[in-house]
Amino acid sequence: MAAKKTHEAYKDTEIQTAGQGKLIVMLYEGAIRFINVAMSNMTPRKYDVVNNNIIRAQDIVTELMLSLNMEEGGEIAQNLFNIYAYIKKRLLEGNVQKDNEVLTEVVKLLEQLRDAWDQASRQSPPRVSVPAREGASFSITG
Repeated sequence: MAAKKTHEAYKDTEIQTAGQGKLIVMLYEGAIRFINVAMSNMTPRKYDVVNNNIIRAQDIVTELMLSLNMEEGGEIAQNLFNIYAYIKKRLLEGNVQKDNEVLTEVVKLLEQLRDAWDQASRQSPPRVSVPAREGASFSITG
């Protein structure tokens, strides 16, 4: 039990001290992890676990959508919004159909986005932006 609390404290500290780019990468990693858990529970037919993990991934994608700064981000923000909308649609389809192929497609998209954000966050200095709404905001312009 103590190890779990230590791990949680470490993750909290990591999140609180991460730059915007790293936070976005962490969100992608979380969504990918939840989808992988969902896919691994398709075969034993633990559909409650599948459903819960897909919903958690959808929640992360929703947060990514809400965090876009559409005014500053322009066309890039709109394109990301459209990609996120497509991902949410495919997650819903994968959940309803219990289809690992659909979920595999989503994981590949999220991995590509994660890798691009990871590379971009390593190349540009951290940037502070004013949140567009309470909770979180991620600016996509450099």
